Amino acid sequence: MYDLKPYLAKIDQVIENGPFRDSWESLSAYRVPQWYRNAKFGIFIHWGIYSVPSFGSEWYSRNMYIQGSPEYEHHIKTYGEHRDFGYKDFIPMFTADKFDPDSWASLFAEAGAKYVVPVAEHHDGFQMYRSEISHWNAYEMGPKRDVLGELKESFARNGMRTGASSHRVEHWFFMGHGKEFDSDIKEPMERGDFYWPAMPEPNHQDLFSEPVPTEEYLQDWLVRTCEIIDRYRPSILYFDWWIQHSSVKPYLKKLAAYYYNRAAEWGTDAVITYKHDAFRFGTAVPDVERGQFADVKPYFWQTDTAIALNSWCYTENNQFRPYEDLICDLVDIVSKNGCLLLNVGPKADGTISEEDEKVLRGIGAWLRVNGEAVYNTSVWRTYGEGPTKIVEGQFSDGIKKNFTSEDIRFTVGGGYLYATALRCSEDGRYCIRSLAEQDASRLANFHGIIRNVEVLGCEEAPEWSRDQEGLHIHTGLRSNTPIVFRITVD
Repeated sequence: MYDLKPYLAKIDQVIENGPFRDSWESLSAYRVPQWYRNAKFGIFIHWGIYSVPSFGSEWYSRNMYIQGSPEYEHHIKTYGEHRDFGYKDFIPMFTADKFDPDSWASLFAEAGAKYVVPVAEHHDGFQMYRSEISHWNAYEMGPKRDVLGELKESFARNGMRTGASSHRVEHWFFMGHGKEFDSDIKEPMERGDFYWPAMPEPNHQDLFSEPVPTEEYLQDWLVRTCEIIDRYRPSILYFDWWIQHSSVKPYLKKLAAYYYNRAAEWGTDAVITYKHDAFRFGTAVPDVERGQFADVKPYFWQTDTAIALNSWCYTENNQFRPYEDLICDLVDIVSKNGCLLLNVGPKADGTISEEDEKVLRGIGAWLRVNGEAVYNTSVWRTYGEGPTKIVEGQFSDGIKKNFTSEDIRFTVGGGYLYATALRCSEDGRYCIRSLAEQDASRLANFHGIIRNVEVLGCEEAPEWSRDQEGLHIHTGLRSNTPIVFRITVD
């Protein structure tokens, strides 16, 4: 069993010697790095043992042990009784024989991504990286490759930053249902065992739910996460939802202080993204899972969502979103001071599905023409205009947004104002009401002088005029994706 004490002492020493202490007051001095504010678009990767059964979702390891669930019935029908074939028995099947990190990196770069966040450890407890803390990792089992390390090298060669995602905290209860019947999840267990600790599942809304994670478990979580920091120096750390549990708070402060101090020591940048107010506001970057905000925010934020509506990992029944819709989401999010982390779920053999590739290439083709309205931009005086309302909050990405040519989003960058129509009009005519001529008495409105209007991706100059109704533009460009107007303003 790995001795945690030396690493815990090292963590305390780094915190003692660095500019950040493990207190919210000290961590409030954190500032979001400019590269992240400029990047706007990243790729999330859910790939692991759960990709082998490719059934239901990435929560297969939990749900297969819930009696009567579709995953439970599928498991018995396909693989046999749980006592004879448990989740651990998928590991030898996870050979990833077609995994080529360079091909992934090339595809993600073609998609226009500026950073990539692979899941380093999901709720199932299997590490997708080389580790000294547990032997249950992809370097020693399954593919027998340092997946995270290989990906980082490939991403760097393609000009992208690498992050890492940890969902480890939820492992406290994730395998607990396997103790409710005759399965391969049995006592006694100790730290270092794959299924440990497999505790009863709590009420997910109760931040003081019993049994509370033990000090030993939380120390193990802290050391695992700091090992990722030290070995891979990720530019961004993503955490899933259960870290907001009350018992985790002291360890979150230690983790953040350690990460920020390491970044300062190495002369690099650090980003932590979180959900549900797990971190005190201003100490890290808030994230909205599968949703977005209805209005612009004065702080920088992130949306994480997936190409597939039903699952984060690859399954044989994934419901893929069209790239046209995802481009609209990207533009809307960026106009509101956010960035988009878009998930891809590779197949167990290491290939990426044709459907995922089509979406990524579609987004990339649009960004190659219109990326200047996205990358390195900031918000304008208003995020946009138009009749379509965004349903605010998490898990709202399944609600179809029927944008119109009147739905406009604004960004500024490179000395230009960009106005993006989220849908192409049938006759090529647009009216941007936020840019209407104003009389001097209406000081709250836009009074700038418009010198020129261009349409990105169109060589022919548009016709344009301005009156008290708005900026009128007529262009011959037709597209099934958003149209971007580059406006020169004095």
